[in-house]
Amino acid sequence: MYVETNLQIQELLESPNVRLIINEVNEKLQLENRNREAFYNAIDENMKAEFINGSMIVHSPVMLRHNLVTGNIYKIIDFYTIKHNLGLTGIEKLMISLTRNDYEPDICFFKKEKSDLFKPDQKLFPAPDLVVEVLSKSTETNDRNVKFHDYEAHEIEEYWIVDTDKETIEQYHLENKKYKEIKRTDNGTLKLFVVNDLKIPVRAIFDSGLNFEFLQKI
Repeated sequence: MYVETNLQIQELLESPNVRLIINEVNEKLQLENRNREAFYNAIDENMKAEFINGSMIVHSPVMLRHNLVTGNIYKIIDFYTIKHNLGLTGIEKLMISLTRNDYEPDICFFKKEKSDLFKPDQKLFPAPDLVVEVLSKSTETNDRNVKFHDYEAHEIEEYWIVDTDKETIEQYHLENKKYKEIKRTDNGTLKLFVVNDLKIPVRAIFDSGLNFEFLQKI
């Protein structure tokens, strides 16, 4: 991403219209900033909404399987990290604020050195160490594109994309500022990079009975 950005900047600087382009971009970004402030004023705790590339996106209610899978992942990571005092796990309504966009990931995890700085009344949070997005028809394009690249650019170390239809998990890890796909699986075990010693059976994510059995072993 870093090399690609430098090439784009160099190409822009070689254009005779560079100042006109920059002026136009600045005008659009100023409008975007005003829209972002309006977004902050419009949202409340009852809404699930995100601000992406200048637009407010309000999400519809999720299907039951989406809710169950999200809950299964959250319970494992949250229970383990509380037990070992490793940090904070957020679910669905916790908003992370990046350079341009604001997201409410299905699950995010902050290591202790970050989470210890949070305030009880805090509403916006920095880039976490792990993000998990559970796909739906309305979110898949953003989860695989703008969010993928935004999380990568902000050096979020680990990113999961969970497909509840295929019951698969894609695990990405940041290496040399780029996401590398570590695993794409519907079985076996996932070893987390950002949570020390936690290995999760994939089936315990999609099967609530197996999830309960695994929680008892933690």
